Amino acid sequence: MPKMKTHRGSAKRFKKTGSGKLKRSHAYTSHMFANKTQKQKRKLRKAAVVSKGDFKRIRHMLDNLR
Repeated sequence: MPKMKTHRGSAKRFKKTGSGKLKRSHAYTSHMFANKTQKQKRKLRKAAVVSKGDFKRIRHMLDNLR
């Protein structure tokens, strides 16, 4: 049986925290900043934690990730 491979697209988008949760970045951060308020842009900078339902789905793709 060959080794399980990490899903490389997911590995680039998610990072594991010390407690084992997954961090993700926000969407809507690539362009059109003139149309967004300063508050919106500030909130989008910080990373967010993946929700419980998504975590179950994503963890299978990242089994080999540290």
